[in-house]
Amino acid sequence: MHIPNRLLMGPGPSNVSPAVLKALAQPTIGHLDPAFQSLMEDVKEQLRRVFRTKNEMTFPISAPASLAMEAALVNLLEPGDTAIIAQNGVFGGRMADIAKRAGAKVVPLSFEWGKPVCPETVAETVQLHPEAKLLAFVHAETSTGVCSDAERLCSIAHDAGILSVVDTVTGLGGIPVNVDEWKADVVYSGTQKCLSVPPGLAPITFSERAIEAIKARRTQVQSWFCDLNLVLGYWSGTGGRSYHHTAPVNAIYGLHRGLSDLLEEGLEASWIRHRALHDRLADALQELGLEFLVDEAHRLPQLNTVLVPHDIDEAFVRAELLNKHDIEIGAGLGNLAGKVWRIGLMGQTARPESVERLVDMLGHVLTEAGRQAVA
Repeated sequence: MHIPNRLLMGPGPSNVSPAVLKALAQPTIGHLDPAFQSLMEDVKEQLRRVFRTKNEMTFPISAPASLAMEAALVNLLEPGDTAIIAQNGVFGGRMADIAKRAGAKVVPLSFEWGKPVCPETVAETVQLHPEAKLLAFVHAETSTGVCSDAERLCSIAHDAGILSVVDTVTGLGGIPVNVDEWKADVVYSGTQKCLSVPPGLAPITFSERAIEAIKARRTQVQSWFCDLNLVLGYWSGTGGRSYHHTAPVNAIYGLHRGLSDLLEEGLEASWIRHRALHDRLADALQELGLEFLVDEAHRLPQLNTVLVPHDIDEAFVRAELLNKHDIEIGAGLGNLAGKVWRIGLMGQTARPESVERLVDMLGHVLTEAGRQAVA
């Protein structure tokens, strides 16, 4: 079986370092082995540092980030609860879908794709719905490349006495995430973006307020696998864990290595690196005559959404980059399908050589695509 060696510059996964790949290849041991339990405690502490929180309930869910989204919502929501959910891209829409399936009454707040969630609109809606139990939004919207003001939005929820659920799948490690400073209640992410670990794990953290709300439920959590009361029997404490599921042991080895590398670099240094590489990429793309969907003030440095010129076949460009140059960039989703490219600069991929290689090859491919359009 031959796997090509790609430069991954799409919306995820990002490239994985040799050190993480080496960690993944360590001998597999049992998921209840004392040696593995010790590693679990290390990973929990690392995640607290990366999320910038003291939350005891901070751990990786054994699944991609989509299940972390589901776990956050189905643990907090019961049938009949009201959830205010901001939607400015694909993933806000998924939040609303999950909440509805949990039997909640959803108050949707729709914003233009490519624009951040408006705090003033959220504040007005929270005032109009004093019965609401939570506010959910996407901090770093992967489908559009826009960043919303998580601190202000969480503050609105906290001041109103309702819970906040924050999706920062593309944010963690690439831009500031300050869970305790934000007073956020549930925040989740994924491993395959700025953490540069293969997909399959979803870091998540629960505040004490969130834990209290879960313990006060009148009904069982609808999902057995996501039920925090059961999961924590495995992930909490330093010993005597109860069996819940067979954890992906080797994947957690890789997460431990990836988090170690990020913390060694320093969170602030990582944020600066992602911003500097974005600026370098933005200048080069503008020299090619390309424009961004998102205003500079609200742009995610690690997820660049670029408008496709009207005379260019966007699928041709992506295919040429992939098949001839081993470079992956992403297509648009939902309302943006066929209209944008999504160019990732995340984690291990956020290097000067990545930008230089992409820009060089993209220039050649755009020239070829322009010839095809004329023909």
